[in-house]
Amino acid sequence: MHYEGPIYRPPSEADSLLVQATIGCPHNRCTFCMVYKAGPRYRVRPVADIVRDLDEAAERSGGEVRTLFFPAGNTIAMPTDALCRICRHARKVFPHLERITVYGSSQYIHKKGLHGLQQLADAGLTRIHVGLESGNDAILKAIRKGTTAAEQIEAGQWTLAAGIELSLYVILGIGGVAGSVSHATSTADVLSRIVPDFIRLRTFVPKINTPLLQMVENGRFQMLGPHGVLRETALLIGHLDADAQLTSDHYTNYINLEGRLPECRNRLLGEIDTALKRPERDFRPFFVGHQ
Repeated sequence: MHYEGPIYRPPSEADSLLVQATIGCPHNRCTFCMVYKAGPRYRVRPVADIVRDLDEAAERSGGEVRTLFFPAGNTIAMPTDALCRICRHARKVFPHLERITVYGSSQYIHKKGLHGLQQLADAGLTRIHVGLESGNDAILKAIRKGTTAAEQIEAGQWTLAAGIELSLYVILGIGGVAGSVSHATSTADVLSRIVPDFIRLRTFVPKINTPLLQMVENGRFQMLGPHGVLRETALLIGHLDADAQLTSDHYTNYINLEGRLPECRNRLLGEIDTALKRPERDFRPFFVGHQ
């Protein structure tokens, strides 16, 4: 098995086999992300090399593999034919495989078009994890996400129409104090128009060697405190109109929220209201992320 550069996977892929298909991120401009800022540069591994790794894993434990994740940061950007080939090969060599998953940004999903996504679904791709981050165009531009709310909506709708599960990530607090309300309401609108399978909450933590940390340190970006993040979360959930599983399975969050929307909305809002009665000093402290 061969790996190069940082290898990240979502918490929900903790039990998945990791076989690297791409290296780095083709966008690599987001102001909040430090993962590939120091390299390596983005490239797609040769299909033959990926196939060899799949075969090696199959020889070792093929009968035990139920889920497979293809890192790195934006594997959906690799050529459709190549991604189809490794998905089909994985289905061939792992007899009990239930799920194949990748990371993918909306702009690269959008470039596939509905037809390309349908090809991937037919080849066996099951789920895409997407960093939506925000549904507000001004915030998306400020964090250099490289996409728009309209493009994210279309990409999400195409993914679901192709029969691929969609897991969308929202960064609470990414709009700062000034953009908190518009971030929450705009993001709720985008999520409601997409109706993804999963909505996963993350709280903004500034990372080393990122432009956004510099903005925090020089006062140009005012972060939300724990209560501000919780109020933003309540506003987001209150405005959501989507049948989706909401989860906050991440160390950055101040409280854990899990439930099916819309039926669990009142319970989740009640949990937030209870948390808001606690003093801010009771929550995790501010920290700068190193990974």
